[in-house]
Amino acid sequence: MFALLVPRDPDEGAVLALALQRANFMVIQARDLKKALQSWLERPADLILLAPSEGDPLSYVRQIRAETAVPLVLILDPISESLHCALLEAGADLIVIRPFSIPILIAQLKAIVRRTSGATPQKAPSWSAAGLTLDHISRTVEIKGKAPVRLTHLEFRLLHTLMIHKDQVLPVETIVERVWGYTGRGDKELVRGLISRLRAKIEPDPHHPRYIHTIPGVGYSFSPPDEEDV
Repeated sequence: MFALLVPRDPDEGAVLALALQRANFMVIQARDLKKALQSWLERPADLILLAPSEGDPLSYVRQIRAETAVPLVLILDPISESLHCALLEAGADLIVIRPFSIPILIAQLKAIVRRTSGATPQKAPSWSAAGLTLDHISRTVEIKGKAPVRLTHLEFRLLHTLMIHKDQVLPVETIVERVWGYTGRGDKELVRGLISRLRAKIEPDPHHPRYIHTIPGVGYSFSPPDEEDV
């Protein structure tokens, strides 16, 4: 298993890299979170450990959850209780406050490994509807005989979730739970951004969607015209 480590500084980075290795992760270090996420498709990881020295940690969590649903661990200086709760609701899996215990951190990381490797992921079968065919092996969508288009992990999960609930309206909270894997009030901007990126890949005209429709104040629906069904 691989872990993406974005440390505060080289000294703390060395300590955190050792903890990750003791928890059976191979470590990929990056200095810049934004650049690491931009190349996520080429270098995905099984866990992200982020230890920022500055900036808004809530913004970082939202950036990460816009790209991936892998376990996310934050190493932070002391924060308020309200921010701690907000970070968990936004998608952080573990928040460790400095100063921290290395043995406890290793144990926590091992627990994440057990949970991640112990659960057998349910791969979506190949699925066709309305001229779209999803292939879970290549993580692509083929649109009415055109060349397959590669989807990110989150885009694939979103499209599959919508397709298997064809003509049903899925609330934002349900989409967050099915796609990102955590419950809560749901981040509307997070979902809206992912919907926008998916539409750009599958819709003939993203500004006038044929497949994915917005239901104002409720959520989204995969409701193509009947003549598109195959």
